[in-house]
Amino acid sequence: MSELLTYTGGCHCGEVRFSVQAPNAVELERCNCSICSKGGYLHLIVPASRFSLLKGEERLSCYTFNSGVAKHYFCSHCGIKPYYIPRSNPDGVDVNVNCLDKKPEYVTIVEFDGDDWEANAHKLAHKSKE
Repeated sequence: MSELLTYTGGCHCGEVRFSVQAPNAVELERCNCSICSKGGYLHLIVPASRFSLLKGEERLSCYTFNSGVAKHYFCSHCGIKPYYIPRSNPDGVDVNVNCLDKKPEYVTIVEFDGDDWEANAHKLAHKSKE
């Protein structure tokens, strides 16, 4: 595995801040499901051990829908969703790369068909493993 770097990020107003460890070369998913396409989310799924909420837990609100397994956290002040716990990887964290202060240098974006989530979710299951 390549060396892990620490990236910081947060919501628009700065009330919610986090850090995430990821390599400098990452594969990200752009999903076409209803919530991701409307929100412009760019997915970086990591093991939970590589994510730290630095501040703002009291500012977070949680939105769930459909099965209720995914936990979509957003800042109750500015409305930005910097991360969530994905249904495909409930043991991991999915960070919105658009919310990072500095992006990884080498990015590959893979289109993910979330409109047909049930048929495609297995393609993401490995992303939250150490």
